[in-house]
Amino acid sequence: MHLLRDLLVALLIAGLVWASPLAASEGEPDQPVALVGSTPSDSSQAPPRETVELSPMRRGDIFMARRMYREAIEAYSRGIRDIAIMYNKIGIAYHQLGELDRALEHYQKALQIDPNYAEAINNIGTVYYARKRYRQAIEYYQKALKLAPRSASIYSNLGTAYFARKKYKEAFEAYQKALEIDPEVFERRSTAGVLLQERSVEERAKFHFYLAKVYARAGNVEKALLYMRKALEEGFREKEKFREDPDFAALQNLEEFKALLAMEVKAL
Repeated sequence: MHLLRDLLVALLIAGLVWASPLAASEGEPDQPVALVGSTPSDSSQAPPRETVELSPMRRGDIFMARRMYREAIEAYSRGIRDIAIMYNKIGIAYHQLGELDRALEHYQKALQIDPNYAEAINNIGTVYYARKRYRQAIEYYQKALKLAPRSASIYSNLGTAYFARKKYKEAFEAYQKALEIDPEVFERRSTAGVLLQERSVEERAKFHFYLAKVYARAGNVEKALLYMRKALEEGFREKEKFREDPDFAALQNLEEFKALLAMEVKAL
């Protein structure tokens, strides 16, 4: 199931996500899969190898990890049986292909079977986000969080949607909650990637300022300095915020912090 986990972690929605771009390797799965009919190369030396019949879900997950989305759709469809998770997986595959109407159709089918399926609700939010309908995306993320209040990825998606609407205070609070739940959420997810592809340089700089603030409040000095550098390199001009914001107080006497503030900010 590690392939499926890596797949869903990388979704956006980007946030996808997810929605978002996949974090899975483009190569083969980590472990070889014994398909039906496979045999050892030297049967006289090796013991008989038990064949494994892959389920439609497992086969589809492997195709998804290889970014073979149409093959994944075909595999999942063979085992659909009105199972919500299968419709959701098919929706994800269509989402990765950029076929948002078909993705939405399958997420909705998943909800018809299980109205409390938080992942499908989140994924509908990512469809609205991709269509720049941020208000609706926020509504779906909030609905999903009522069902899955400990989901760092959904909080991260919510923060990204707030950021897109320039609601920076709300975005910061959502990102902070995501980090409290999962300290590695921003390292494993592609939420930032989706945002950075769609925003101006000025917005990227501001986004990195807020990530630096999130990490500074959490006490992660290394990451706070990293995103502080990114913000300044991208032209963040409000340097006084680093000096005045209480979240950065613990960094004030660090030599690297002082050196970053002495950087010349490039013109946007």
